[in-house]
Parts: sequence; structure tokens; C-alpha cells
Amino acid sequence: MKKILLAGSTGYLGSHILKELMNRQIDFKAITRNTEKLEQLGVSPPQIIKAQVTNRASLSGCCEGIDVVISTIGITRQKDGLTYMDVDYQANKNLLDEAIKSEVKKFIYVSVLHGENLTHLKICEAKERFVRDLQQSGLEFCIIRPSGFFSDMSEFYQMAKKGRIYLLGDGTTKVNPIHGADLAEVCVNAIFQNKPVIEVGGPEILTQHEIAEVAFAAINKPVRITNIPDWVRRVLLRLASIFMNKNQFGPIEFFLNVMAMDMATEQYGIHTLKDFFKSMKEEASPLKNKANNAA
Repeated sequence: MKKILLAGSTGYLGSHILKELMNRQIDFKAITRNTEKLEQLGVSPPQIIKAQVTNRASLSGCCEGIDVVISTIGITRQKDGLTYMDVDYQANKNLLDEAIKSEVKKFIYVSVLHGENLTHLKICEAKERFVRDLQQSGLEFCIIRPSGFFSDMSEFYQMAKKGRIYLLGDGTTKVNPIHGADLAEVCVNAIFQNKPVIEVGGPEILTQHEIAEVAFAAINKPVRITNIPDWVRRVLLRLASIFMNKNQFGPIEFFLNVMAMDMATEQYGIHTLKDFFKSMKEEASPLKNKANNAA
């Protein structure tokens, strides 16, 4: 049985991978700076490595006895003064150096769909720089490229709640976002496969317009959509690059570029966006909040 090291274990995708490893009873260790959070998720102390991935020294020896590393390390919103290069590139490079030193057999890394063509974006520049290092490392590798997460679609739901959804362009660009649990299956399956690249999305390919309709249906509100001309998107990008600091601009830059692209790819999984939006509604319901407060 292979022994796995999971990095990024307390993040959205990492926590789903953690559950998948536990459900399959696969031997693993998880890196975190917050041991309490992992213990609350049912991970026993001997399975936890306390380390700060941006600190090379703290990772020393973390890959000893490990066969496969899975890394979901990355930031969606820059904070603590850290940049994409600090985390998406350098933190993963620190981990890769340890993997090479300990003669790990395989390294699985989660990037982004079409990231190799989006290196003009700061987040993709960092991710793809690491991808190149990984490809040249001599280790067996697997680059997983998801089309997008369900959590990325939550903005549609939030706009629907306010009564109107604003779409970039004509709303015909397509995407099949994937639930974290489904993507976790893909990541764990990759341990036992010989695929250098896996491009994957959820089971439904939808246009932005269709996603908006699903969001309105989830909250039983009439469909009200406003399409924003693409020239407005380009102007917003230009203004944001001038007036926003680098930390604020990174996520906006990625969002405004990716939302104007087709991001549909291989379909996988069982979770639907309809059910995801319904779960968001249930989480926000007054009765549930009241029950949670009482508990």
C-alpha cells in the first residue's frame, strides 16, 4: 500500500481529499500549520506534520517514507503579504525539493484548466512555473487541471438573491465546474494511474446563462439577467490594473479573464450545481441558523 503526503489539507479541496483518503483507508500524513483543525476532522496526531510550507526549513524530512505527494497548495486571495509566487510557486517548490531528496515516487499537483495558456495572469504564471519545475524534476507526476469549483459559482447565487445576475458578454461561454468531493476522487484515483495530465470538470456543461437560471430556480425567483458588453470587461481590467494594488488585482484579473472563456472539459462526478445552490439556500435558512445557534 502506498503512503501519501497531502499538502493543503485544510483548504476547500484538500479537506475533501482528506476525507477521501480516510474513507478508502489509505495510509497518509497531512501537512498543516493548524493541527487543531485536522484533529477536528478526525486525523490522528501521528498522521499530522506541523509545518509552514512557505518556510523551507520547517519542511525538512516531511517526505521521508512517502511514496506519493498530493499538493493543493495555492491562494485564491492574497493575504499576509504573501504573493502567488510565494505560495503557488515557491511553497510547492519547497515541497518538491523535499520530495526529490526523499526519493518520492510521484507528485500530484492541482493547477487550473488552460493554465499553460494563461501565464500572462499572475496566478497562472506562478502555478505554471511550478508545473515546469515538476515536469523537469525527474519524478513521475500528474498535473490535474479542473475547470473550476462549485464554490467559484457561488457569486451567481449571491447575485440571484439580490434579484439580478450580471453576465459578462452574451452569457454563452461554457463551463462544467466540479464539486470538491468529485475532484477529490479524481486526485486520489490519480495515485494509481499513469496519466501525466488530467483535465476534468463536473457532470454538467452549462453556459453562464444556464447557470444563472439554475441559481434563480434554487431560490424560486424570476430570472432577471443583464448582459454586460465585453468592452466593459476590458475597461474594468484596465482600470483595476491601474487603481488596485497587486494583492487586490490578482483575483479580479483571473475572474474577468476566465469568465470570458469556454472552460468546459471532460465530465466527471455526480454532484450537480442545482443541488449545490439548494444547499447554499438551506445553510442560510433561518430555521437552520436557529438550530445551529441552539446547539
